[in-house]
Amino acid sequence: MSAPQRILSGVQPSGKLHLGNYFGAIKQHIELQDKGEAFYFIADYHALTTLKQAEETEAGAAAKNKSLKPRPARKILADNVRDVALDYLALGLDPAKATFYRQSDIPEVAELMWFLLAVTGMGLLERAHSYKDKVENGITPSAGLFTYPVLMAADILAVRSHIVPVGKDQVQHLEMTRDMAGYFNQAYGEIFPEPRERLDEAAQVPGTDGRKMSKSYGNTIEIFAEGKALKNAVMGIKTDSTPVDQPKNPDTCNALALFKLFANSEEQTSLAELYREPMKDAASRGGRPFGYGDAKTMLLAKIDAYFAPAREKRKQLAANPDHVEKVLRDGARKARVEAQQTLSLVRQAVGMLAQPV
Repeated sequence: MSAPQRILSGVQPSGKLHLGNYFGAIKQHIELQDKGEAFYFIADYHALTTLKQAEETEAGAAAKNKSLKPRPARKILADNVRDVALDYLALGLDPAKATFYRQSDIPEVAELMWFLLAVTGMGLLERAHSYKDKVENGITPSAGLFTYPVLMAADILAVRSHIVPVGKDQVQHLEMTRDMAGYFNQAYGEIFPEPRERLDEAAQVPGTDGRKMSKSYGNTIEIFAEGKALKNAVMGIKTDSTPVDQPKNPDTCNALALFKLFANSEEQTSLAELYREPMKDAASRGGRPFGYGDAKTMLLAKIDAYFAPAREKRKQLAANPDHVEKVLRDGARKARVEAQQTLSLVRQAVGMLAQPV
């Protein structure tokens, strides 16, 4: 019987997770914990490349709104790491099935990064799309940002992963990881497997303005938003100016696109019909036509109900921080065993002692 495939993915702690994160990655991560040997980590090393910008953004917002209290960088990072841990555990990550840990608790990853840097040409890193995109979006270029793909490769190769679920925007990084593994294997012998990306047909999640949902666009709906905050986000979804009593196009509406993520096929069909025939079932609405506000109200109810159990579980977890910390530490111990075995092989392959003295 063959050994189970090893699956690895990470999430950067850069703020509140939203519906795009959930349907684009988290939901698949939870499902995959039953299909292989899963390793999931909170990428706090990676977060350092944009942490000062986050601090400056908060300080700028606080300067304009005196009711806001800006946090120092260290507090932002600690809070964001805690939030990711709470979110994943509340949404169904099972520590008995998946190894869950902080990246910074695995120092072997940073050591492996140096070994990979030593065999990686500058030209490969200069071709990274994500680096160019971040610089174009105003992020100050740093050596850390430039070598981000090497750290990502070290994350993957430290536990010798076989499968890495990623979005299309990360495929190039997986290609670069395979290149780096190949450079090392060619120079020093076969140490690393060739990790492959898993490209699921991830749901397309529009933001409240119709663009891709992203924190950088300020168009997100947070997974664990509730009450007034959730209502304001949903009711603020951008729609066109079609008069309420006129037929509307269900195929171009942001609210309906989000509704589809939560609804079954019958519910989707029914809502689309109301778009095309706004007077259908008007008696149930006091004789008025069906409008975008009605669709948003239906979406609000769906989101609220879908995440209600996880929301309650998250509150329970937040009240027991020692348990959450234990999960992360236990996961780190397991991941470190794997990383130390890998580094032992790497160090011996280049002519060093298997373990530091």
